[in-house]
Amino acid sequence: MNDQTPVADAPLFNPFSPEFVRNPYPSFQLLRENQPLMKTPLGFWVASRYADVQLILKDKRFGKGFDERMKMRNGDDVFDNPVYANMRTWMLVQDPPDHSRLRGLVAKAFTARRIDALRPQIQKLVDELLDGVEGRNSMDFIHDFAYPLPVNVICDMLGIPPEDRGRFQTGSKISGRLIDPTPVSDDEMRQIQEGFEGQSAYFRELFARRRAEPQDDLTTVLVQAEEAGERLSEAELVGNVILLFGAGHETTVNLLGNGLFALLQNPDEYAKLRANPDLMPGAIEEMLRFDSSVQMTGRTAMEDVEINGVTIPKGEHVINLLGAANRDGAAFDDPESFQADRKDVRPTSFGGGIHFCLGAQLARVEADIAFCSLLERLPGLRLDAADAPDWRPTFTLRGLKSLPISWG
Repeated sequence: MNDQTPVADAPLFNPFSPEFVRNPYPSFQLLRENQPLMKTPLGFWVASRYADVQLILKDKRFGKGFDERMKMRNGDDVFDNPVYANMRTWMLVQDPPDHSRLRGLVAKAFTARRIDALRPQIQKLVDELLDGVEGRNSMDFIHDFAYPLPVNVICDMLGIPPEDRGRFQTGSKISGRLIDPTPVSDDEMRQIQEGFEGQSAYFRELFARRRAEPQDDLTTVLVQAEEAGERLSEAELVGNVILLFGAGHETTVNLLGNGLFALLQNPDEYAKLRANPDLMPGAIEEMLRFDSSVQMTGRTAMEDVEINGVTIPKGEHVINLLGAANRDGAAFDDPESFQADRKDVRPTSFGGGIHFCLGAQLARVEADIAFCSLLERLPGLRLDAADAPDWRPTFTLRGLKSLPISWG
């Protein structure tokens, strides 16, 4: 069979499977080798090779097509649900010109100069977290470090006062399910709606405070844009601040957790990095490649598009498997191994094209400061759990529920 020929009943991609969620990489290898561009029984396509994923992410013949994708997955009345109606306003799911308008408003807070200026504050947060655990000689890395660090960074950027941050200190067990390629259950939706209602009410309160008393923060910038008229509606303001809060911490939590797990599973690479901290920027790219925080992103064909002899018809949806592309042997030598000193690593983990992750540089800076400080202050880091750790029950956003470690 031609490896480019789609079939209707191939079992290679099964995001419903708990085994797949725990370790999708064997399935990804089978996909790349047998059906790298495959139409699934659920009606969407999956792309698993690096070259194909890069093309689809950057090619203007593909757009987001969010409304159609949500209706296909959840029914024509999906936007009667306030959570999905809120998602509809996110710049993450928009096509131009709305995407350009919304991203342009937010991008000024994510310039290289502004991100670099955050380094002292990020270092201070890292030092405070390590001060709190150093004498214990053990911690749950996710709970004690990987979660509170990026939450506090994005709270600082949005101007959420310290006294209000307690409500954000516990991560959702099902966060990320809304953007999985499989429908959420009724129980999951109830939990998601409760979280949405709480966040929406809080941020509307914060907007009122910033209208009355502007501050030097991203919330004030967006509130002032909303007040200027056509540039940002109230619904867009609520939706995109919720998006920024979620996207501003969740993927970084996973980068830190997945990255440390990979590093500690490879003692030689850990030793290499401790001996030569100058390798850290490249090692972070390798962490992103080896076990990406974001495993997939969707696109829709805006016209018929042919890729390697396969035509994706106009209006059909493609899931780009970022995690599969990052393990493609055509793009990376020995892709199943973690190499802290791998050269010229260019993972797909931050997406591509006009939707390339706005917070990519912030995530890199947080990870650089975090890992350099961890390796310097906590010598002899090691995994505590004898069994494989539990992964959160989401496919799109890949991360650990906990990661017990010790040192000394």
